[in-house]
Amino acid sequence: QVQLVESGGGSVQPGGSLRLSCAASGTIFGIPAMGWYRQAPGKERELVAHITSSGITNYADSVKGRFTISRDNAKNTVYLQMNSLKPEDTAVYYCHAPRVRTISPVKDYWGKGTLVTVSS
Repeated sequence: QVQLVESGGGSVQPGGSLRLSCAASGTIFGIPAMGWYRQAPGKERELVAHITSSGITNYADSVKGRFTISRDNAKNTVYLQMNSLKPEDTAVYYCHAPRVRTISPVKDYWGKGTLVTVSS
């Protein structure tokens, strides 16, 4: 069984910064990619950023230049550095790890989410 545990959410004023972390635990043989999604009230869940095990990244247009995703493969941990935060970044942020290899069949995993609130 794999668990993804997020941390680092909270409240911040516009223009501020937060750093999210997500650690995967369990008997893991490999995680090809990890990413962050977010869901604002009344909206669908959307991809924020994605990173492969080799470090290839992909960002939503709305966060390019402000957010940076990184990962520590040895720790099975992914980070999201969020700078110049805007009120429209307010959402629950979810960690995602697709196609995780364990002793069980390959499977996608999601964290429970961490709330980010940007407000003055």
